[in-house]
Amino acid sequence: MKNPITSYQPRRFMVPVIHQLVWWPLIFSFLGIIACQNTLEEDVQVYVSDFASGDLSNITNGTLTTFQGKAVIGFYHNDTVKLSLRGLPAHDALKITVELYVHDSWDGNVTGVGGPDLWMMELEGDQVLRTTFSNSPCTSSYCLYQSFPGNHPSFNRPKTGATSGELPGRCQYQNVAGWSSVYHITRTIPHRGYTAEFVFRDEIKQTNARNQLCDESWSLGQITVSTVSFR
Repeated sequence: MKNPITSYQPRRFMVPVIHQLVWWPLIFSFLGIIACQNTLEEDVQVYVSDFASGDLSNITNGTLTTFQGKAVIGFYHNDTVKLSLRGLPAHDALKITVELYVHDSWDGNVTGVGGPDLWMMELEGDQVLRTTFSNSPCTSSYCLYQSFPGNHPSFNRPKTGATSGELPGRCQYQNVAGWSSVYHITRTIPHRGYTAEFVFRDEIKQTNARNQLCDESWSLGQITVSTVSFR
């Protein structure tokens, strides 16, 4: 039988110990993250409308119309729409999904007489999204970049993140494919309280157009809001 003292080899012993000291905190952190992710989330839908019913009771400055046979509210140019919610259950955040239609000659990040063409979403006065959109054709020699899905100023190709980019324009490019784009924008925002007010607005610019609403506009096809709680 070997003497346990004389057979002691520090290097062989210390390496595993050091590895344990390094890795176990990381493993516990990783397991903690998984546990937190799994303990989330109780979603309660508190608002949904595709405006087909014509109910605008929660909407300020809602104008019902249709686009491609679908009910929308719009059409807006340098305008503001508000969604007001009351009697919300206790929650830690609000999750909102907006179906946004971007019509005709939006020019994205370009500056000057044609832009930038900005669109914003706010909750309780705090900016959730400030971005630009572009419907411009994009070639190697000419491309009007947009910020979405990032905040302005970011630089992405026109229609990046669009659900559809091939719908016809609404007015200036009516019946011409590729001049309306659809975006489904989802954001989860920390929030507590029994009321909430979302604001959707734009700062789109086409000062050399005779009819600016015909040149560039936007509309909303559906809005869904849920409360999110962490347990």
